Amino acid sequence: MGKKAPGATPAMVALANAGIDFVVRSYTHDPAETDFGGEAARELGMDATRVFKTLLADVDGVLAVAVVPVAGMLDLKALAAALGGKRAHMADPAIAERKTGYVVGGISPLGQKTRLATVIDISAPGFPTILVSGGRRGLDIELSADDLARATGGSFAAIAKAQNG
Repeated sequence: MGKKAPGATPAMVALANAGIDFVVRSYTHDPAETDFGGEAARELGMDATRVFKTLLADVDGVLAVAVVPVAGMLDLKALAAALGGKRAHMADPAIAERKTGYVVGGISPLGQKTRLATVIDISAPGFPTILVSGGRRGLDIELSADDLARATGGSFAAIAKAQNG
């Protein structure tokens, strides 16, 4: 299980400081790849419903984090509703990087520079563990959905929809 170690990302440090068990899963990231979540699922041999991507959205002018399965898409209306808002749209990638301290494709819901409201798709607790970005491309962290919610102060809601739906 994870320990604070040299080369640890802020996500790993946050989990270690919180006393939360996790497993680091790494793979060689292809610099030409732009489907970061799909690449993680493929390279780690995991079902894309169990690997989650971290997305930043603007909900009524306030940034929020959405954690949804790689196999699906974020339902912006559902995210807004889950946070008591009216409208949501995807955050500008440059703003997402600045607020989290991570680069796109490596944004973790954990250890962000600015703590943001976090909503995790309701499908996550259906797995013994899930994978989320560990804070850089080619690095995922495996942990329980409940531990992710505890570490981020997040809540669960139905915020994902089918990829083509």
